[in-house]
Amino acid sequence: METLIKNVNILNPNEEIQTSCNVLIEDKHIKQISRKKVSTKNNVKIIDGQDNYLMPGFIDCHAHIMANGFHKEENMANPLALHFYNAIKHGKQTVDAGVTTIKDCGPADIGVKIAQKKGLFISPKMEISVTPLVSTGGHFDLFLPSGFDMEIVYPGFPKGRCDGPLEVLKKTREIKRAGADFIKVMASGGVLTTNTSPDYPQFNVEELKTIVEEAHVNDLKVSAHCHSLKGINNCVDAGFDSIEHGTFIDKKTSHKMAENNVKLVPTMLVHDFLYHSGFPAWDNYAAEKTAKLKEIVKVHKENISVAYEEGVDLLMGTDSGVIAHGHNLEELIHLTDIGMSNDEAIASGTINAAEFIGKKDSLGSVSENKIADLILVNGNPLDDVSILADNDNILKVIQNGCLVKNI
Repeated sequence: METLIKNVNILNPNEEIQTSCNVLIEDKHIKQISRKKVSTKNNVKIIDGQDNYLMPGFIDCHAHIMANGFHKEENMANPLALHFYNAIKHGKQTVDAGVTTIKDCGPADIGVKIAQKKGLFISPKMEISVTPLVSTGGHFDLFLPSGFDMEIVYPGFPKGRCDGPLEVLKKTREIKRAGADFIKVMASGGVLTTNTSPDYPQFNVEELKTIVEEAHVNDLKVSAHCHSLKGINNCVDAGFDSIEHGTFIDKKTSHKMAENNVKLVPTMLVHDFLYHSGFPAWDNYAAEKTAKLKEIVKVHKENISVAYEEGVDLLMGTDSGVIAHGHNLEELIHLTDIGMSNDEAIASGTINAAEFIGKKDSLGSVSENKIADLILVNGNPLDDVSILADNDNILKVIQNGCLVKNI
């Protein structure tokens, strides 16, 4: 199958814009890019780009495609099947926002990933972590004071709770066995879990090193949910590949991260979004969550700005699933707020993200022989990156050469 996209301006980060181009897609790959007339088959599908901007589909490096706010009450009340059907709605919302690949930080499992690959529903492609490693009493240990455990489990889906070097070693292996593409670790407290604080680290350095060594032996990267300064340092010392959130990072630790090539996925959108929209009225823990959130919002952007100035590589991630899906590219505005150029922000969610997940040869830019995961945008985001935050400006989305959004 051939598709010809005519009359587009190609926008790749770190490159000059290529104007008035024709792009030929054959099956799922970009076959040819030319300013001249392109030879095609008789049954070619033609898309008139109308002088709009063709870009690589975005990669969200921190999302939760199955999640709908992570409310423990819903885990208790809803049938298990609904947990999976959420992914259908959320997947389409995310694709419509211009995101064609995600790093899912839980709880999408191997079955959800297979279903997407088979085309059973429209969704970003997924790199999955299945479920995070959680310390007893730590962030996302959903064992309640009542004695009830709100963690969702079913055959093939491992529980994440573990303590001590032997348990974390076994749990890392279990999660790999369950089909994980990377390992996620809850290395500090968080906003959504009661009786934990974002200020304090979780897991000790020996445990963290054990996780990293086992993951790296199997060529899996390790990402840490971590707000705590001490926790960030523990993770860098243990050899982690990325820090998610990084709220209380300082200049010294930023320098250490940059030296060790540890990436930072700041997810600024989620805190700003929650701060302004709040929690449901029926959430019994809303006051505690809001108090923690206020402390994060006070310092997060300022600290991420310091990390950027110290040379830490930032990647675009949103924590969608904690907040409503489909707002993903609003994160780009927050990235430019802390000092990134529009071009750098776009790169953080395209070519740099593709490199981090090991897909630079196939994703992240509009280039011949790469997979045709593309978006057509109304306007030039290099002039105004907020264009991308309005889903109505994402005119078309192409994934594996197939049109999955068409305005």
